Parts: sequence; structure tokens; C-alpha cells
Amino acid sequence: MTFPPDFLWGTATSAYQVEGGNDNSDWWTWEEAGHIKEDHRSTICCDWWANAERDLADAAEMGNNAHRLSLEWSRIEPEPSVFDDEALGRYRAILQHCHTLGLEPMVTLHHFSNPLWLVEKGDFNSEIVVDYFARYAAKVADTLGDLIPKWVTINEPMTYAVMRYLTGDFPHTHRGLGAFMEGVHNLLRCHAAAYHAIKERYPAALVGTADNMQVFAAPPDGTALDRWWARQISRLYNDAWPAALHSGVFRGPVGGKRFKHLAGTSDFNGINYYTRFYVRFPPRAGFVEREWGPDAMVSDGNYGEVYPYGLYQMIRRVLPYGKPIYITENGVPDAADRLRPGFLLDHLRQIWQAISFCYPVQGYYHWSLVDNFEWERGWTQRFGLIALDPETQERTWRPSAHLYREICRSYTITDDMARRYAPEMLPIMWPGDEVALR
Repeated sequence: MTFPPDFLWGTATSAYQVEGGNDNSDWWTWEEAGHIKEDHRSTICCDWWANAERDLADAAEMGNNAHRLSLEWSRIEPEPSVFDDEALGRYRAILQHCHTLGLEPMVTLHHFSNPLWLVEKGDFNSEIVVDYFARYAAKVADTLGDLIPKWVTINEPMTYAVMRYLTGDFPHTHRGLGAFMEGVHNLLRCHAAAYHAIKERYPAALVGTADNMQVFAAPPDGTALDRWWARQISRLYNDAWPAALHSGVFRGPVGGKRFKHLAGTSDFNGINYYTRFYVRFPPRAGFVEREWGPDAMVSDGNYGEVYPYGLYQMIRRVLPYGKPIYITENGVPDAADRLRPGFLLDHLRQIWQAISFCYPVQGYYHWSLVDNFEWERGWTQRFGLIALDPETQERTWRPSAHLYREICRSYTITDDMARRYAPEMLPIMWPGDEVALR
């Protein structure tokens, strides 16, 4: 199964999860307050602030030609209206190193983490955040924009709002549906402001968002009401944000709201895809079921079901927007690397199938390059192609990293790869191929 010669093969990271020492972020104080599973701490994470070049060199060795990374707002603007030239210089060095290694950077401005001073001012529950975010985006564009061909303004805005305002798993000062809607509306305003700030300076840059899109379905024994509820959740979670960037109107649980300067503010559709969830009505705590059928393949920590076909479904879901599509995150928590080789092969097969139908999927960024600090789950879940011991900072390539290197370097997935790395995938990906099955 062959991929186009201009396809982007990448991995993804985020600043707070790999840099370490981001003590001016709201997540740092959230950690100190004991909100992380098993009381884990990020400390130096993967030590990227001192030595990102080490892992980026591994990405290049892995055959990657792209990398998605984020910037930490709390480093760049440690106090209101005070920008740190040293921090900007460090990011410039990292981005230049990406280019030197042949890794095209895709840069995210906001990946779940806020400066403490912004929290004190109300952050996304106050419209003041829009002016601050626009100024932050403009500063980054002015100082680093010549090195950034692709931008993500906000990572997983709907997930961020749900985890912050509804479930309370992310740092928050307000909870409830009202706070959720207020936060989403201001996230939309921030995106629009940042989009225009970047495009004014670099009209040719591609600017969009990375949207977490999941399959929501009624359980096999679900009722008609469960199926109706799954459609409502999917419409709000998967469709409302990209539709708003297209039309300028955000359609929430009740009615719609039009935002100035929002329509047409997406140059591509970024899809973060991980799993399928079952939902019931009325919803349980946490909104989704954490039980799967006996045949389901479930990843570490009961994170979710491995459901590759859902990626193809999400690709089809954004086709009406007529934009290039990037799979900006896709991965599985799997410390033993038991599932990941097959996960890679089958999810890439879904992308190959989409490309075969001329769907405009132009790149894939695996989450993640190296094990990193997984937010409220700390170090309990390992998504990396490269295993990390956070105590010693020792790195070890997992078998899936070697598989991904073969894929990236050859622009193919083959039955021979499956035979060597994930033989259980042979009858799934090449059914009836008696030669492949021997």
C-alpha cells in the first residue's frame, strides 16, 4: 500500500509535556495541588528545554520529514505585556534545528497550558483573553513566523473545554454548562484573532486547529434514545467547531451564535483521532462508558478501544469543507508495545484507503515521539514510539519505532512488515492472501 511522494510523515509533542520546568503554567500549580494520578509530577519531563535536539535527531533517523510541536505561552510571555527574548530565541533554535534535520514544523500556539497571570485575569471565561491571545500570536509570528509554514492556533478546543468546565480534570476556576459555553465562545474568538494576526504577516502560511474527533455510538444493547444521544454528542463534539470555522456560526446545545471575523478561518482540517466511545442516555459520570465488549481491544489504563475504522469515518466527516486534511495526532497508550505495531498498520491502512479515493489527506503525525507527561494521568500511560525513563532520561526505541522508520522511509505499508511486527494483522489487512499468510 503506497503513499504519495509528498506525504508528510511526522510525530507530535507538546511543550508542557516534554520541556520540563514550566513553573509559570497553571498545570504546574495543578500538579502541586495533587490533581495528577498517583501524585506524579512533570519535573523535567523529557528535558526538551535543555535538549530537544536529541529527540528531534531520533525523529529524523526514524525517517520523519515533519514534526508537530507547541510553544509554551507562559515562557514567551511570563508577565502581561512582557515578552521573553531568551525563550523566543530558544524556540527559534529548536525550529531552525527542525529545518536542518529536514523536519517541516507544524507549530501549536495553545496546547492546554496557560500562564498563571492569565488565569488571574479570568482566562477563557473573560473576553480579555482575546486581545492577549491575538498579541501573543502576533509576537510569535513576528519573531518566528519565517520558520513556521503550518500553524495550529488551538489544540483540541472542544476537549479542552469539556475537560476543564464539565469533567473538571483540567485546571479550572469555573465549572458548569454556562462556563463551558462561555469558554468555547472565547476560544473561537481567540482562534479568529490569531488566524488573522498570522495571515496578515504570512499570507501563504496554513493556519487551522487540531480537533479531537472520536466515534460516539450507542452500545450494542443500546436503545433508540441512546442512539439519538450519541448523534447529539457527536454533532456537538465533532462537528460544531469545524463547522463554525467554516460558516462563522457556532451551533451549541441550544441555538447558534455568529462570530465576527470567524468564517473562513481554517486552511486545513486537523484530526486528532484515538478511539470509539459508547454513550447512554441519561449520561453517566464522565459522559462516556468505560466498558467494552468481550472482543474489544482496549489500551492501557482503560484509555479506550482500538477502533481503526473510526479514523476513516472522521476523514469522511470533514470532506465537505474542501480543505487539506492532516492527521495531527493518532496513537495508543501501550507501554509493552503489544498493540502499537498493529495499531500503526491498521490506522495507516485507513488513511491509505482514504487517499485511494482521492480524499486530500496530506500528512500523519503519530502521538507521540517519546513517552511524555500525559496531563492528569501523569506517567501512567506511555504513548511514545520511544520509551523514556523519566528518572534517568534513558531512551529506548520500541519495536513500533523501527516499524514506523520502515514505513516513513519507504512510503509503504506491506504484508512483510505485518508478518515481522504484527502477524495478527495479516488476515485483517490482506484477507485471502495465502502467500502473505504463510
